[in-house]
Amino acid sequence: MADDKPNRRFKQGLALLGRYLSPSLAAALGVMSITIIALFVPPYIGMADNGDYFRILYGNGLYFNTPDYDSQYFGYFVKEFGIFQYFNESGAPIFSSQTLIIKLSMWVNELFNGKVFDIRVQGAILTVFYTIAIYLLVEAVTWKVPAKFGYPIAALAVFLFADTGYTAYFNSFFGESIVLLSMLFILAAGLLLYRKRYNDYVMLGLFFAGALLLTTSKQQNAPVGIIIAVMGVFLVWIRRGKRYRAGVALALVMLLLAGVGTYTLIPKEFVNINKYHAMTRGILMGSDDPEETLKSLGIDRQYAILNKSIYYELYTTVDVDSPILERDFYNKYGFGSILTYYAAHPGQAFNMLNLAAKGAFQIRPPAMGNYEKSVGKAFGAQTTFFSGYSLLKAAVAPKTIGFITIWVIVTIGLYVPSFIAAVKARRWRKALRLPLIVMMIMMGLSGIMISIVGAGDADLSKHEFMFTASFDMVTFLLISDAIRKRLWTGDLETDKDGEDASTHGPNPRIGQQANTVANL
Repeated sequence: MADDKPNRRFKQGLALLGRYLSPSLAAALGVMSITIIALFVPPYIGMADNGDYFRILYGNGLYFNTPDYDSQYFGYFVKEFGIFQYFNESGAPIFSSQTLIIKLSMWVNELFNGKVFDIRVQGAILTVFYTIAIYLLVEAVTWKVPAKFGYPIAALAVFLFADTGYTAYFNSFFGESIVLLSMLFILAAGLLLYRKRYNDYVMLGLFFAGALLLTTSKQQNAPVGIIIAVMGVFLVWIRRGKRYRAGVALALVMLLLAGVGTYTLIPKEFVNINKYHAMTRGILMGSDDPEETLKSLGIDRQYAILNKSIYYELYTTVDVDSPILERDFYNKYGFGSILTYYAAHPGQAFNMLNLAAKGAFQIRPPAMGNYEKSVGKAFGAQTTFFSGYSLLKAAVAPKTIGFITIWVIVTIGLYVPSFIAAVKARRWRKALRLPLIVMMIMMGLSGIMISIVGAGDADLSKHEFMFTASFDMVTFLLISDAIRKRLWTGDLETDKDGEDASTHGPNPRIGQQANTVANL
């Protein structure tokens, strides 16, 4: 009996912890605390500008007010920017949902200082949303789960998502912060619908809001709206009622249109930049005979001199904005013809995919520093504070398209049995998990494909952020389901449609969790 005392005390400790701190709340508080230390305690962590900030800055009423800003590109994080006090002649160069966060941050910032914009205000707002997203995601996988499984899942969430490789984006004007938040809300809301946790209509609203923000956050995310609209058809069947189904169908159509609209609103300047890199850093770079490749595309062979060049180079052999290049180069091909070329040259396409795979597991781009210049760190220095996961992932992940293919096949294969069982039982809500996972995987893979077809190898590690984020989210779900022993069976046995929304008091989860622990 004496040997049972430590075990009994451990169970009692879990029961006490579960009474006041659920796994989801523990994960959210853990991520929030680490993020606050990283972003808001000196030395402040953020992201250096790689030259992309101007796309979103001026159109939103902000400008660079640091005298030596140009010398800090790539190397140092800058936290303060000027706010236009008078007429702003700069129109918005791009359409992006990121503007919503920037405008909200400016409004909050102007309550305290109307002339200088501190990017940490935006970081604080994004941290609040991030904390909520983590709570919902962990809640979705730990609800009604014994505490001995719930807390390890919470610890895993902190290890993965509190990593500064992710959170450093909050103190930057890169759209990856919106991509990360949107993807988390989409997955969390989808899983909560699957578990029938919280109000269905609220979760659907969160799902579609996240999907809309993600689709319109960056031009390269335009196809995401199509992917979600197609896979989201499963949401139509989880409830009966004409109004419900008509509403979901309308939301899916709006997502589809948002994707198309986002693509059509890409400014001509950025289209040319991407097309330039797709050719010079993609097709020509991987070709054994660049001149012959250009000839096959109907382009003058003399432009082979542009092979491996970058649009932003100070000294170039030809003016990249010249009418001649527009007429004889840019107008001769499009993304459709690039895709057709790769389809006709599978070997070259495979080489590009392998090249892309090398950067597909980098959460933090290696080119941008994280510290302010005043800190005294070397140019381009990056933080290692709570970066265990991102460093481990970059070091040990097999960076080949073969590994990605195996990961996709194994992941989907593990969830197929529960999907088939749910379909056979006509439990459409419980069949939702596999479509959600496939949707997340397809979104990630689209990031790789669009990066290659749209811009070659230019800044691949940053362009593939959606893949690395989807990889982590799906892997987190995979491990969580393995821990709670729900990989093959799903939740058919534990949750019944219409019966798992508990009505036993104001906080039924705590009582359920305590009882479960007590009965371990």
